[in-house]
Amino acid sequence: MSYGNDMPTVEAASRTDAGLAAELRTSVMRLRRRLAHERHPDNELSIGAMSVLSALHRRGDLTVGELAAHERVRPPSMTRTVTALESDGLVARRPHETDGRQVVVTLTDPGHATVLADRTRRDAWLARCLGDLTPDQRSVLRAAAPILDQLARED
Repeated sequence: MSYGNDMPTVEAASRTDAGLAAELRTSVMRLRRRLAHERHPDNELSIGAMSVLSALHRRGDLTVGELAAHERVRPPSMTRTVTALESDGLVARRPHETDGRQVVVTLTDPGHATVLADRTRRDAWLARCLGDLTPDQRSVLRAAAPILDQLARED
């Protein structure tokens, strides 16, 4: 398919790093939006708040500063998010063991349940979609998953 005399075809563009970057960006963003849509129907938390709960679930207790760095937001923004999550009973705060200036955030049992319910629903949707793929397509995705994770962690 050609877009005009000077425009490369989609196939040719995808062979360049810039073309691959554009395709990946579009595909990953569409998948992210779809996964966001597949959230648990009882979950009214923002994507950012769910990301904080997920970080605590994966990494354990973290300071507000560590959470802010992980989520790439400023500490005052993270403090507001943690305050809202705490008021909902999803996280608790406690003093840092060695640094009285810091607060440690921990996931509560309801917070843990919220993460698991949300994750279970999204994983089920994605597993159904993966079931429609060929074994070769699933193999490609298995190989790509750690690479996509690596890209997501780049600074």
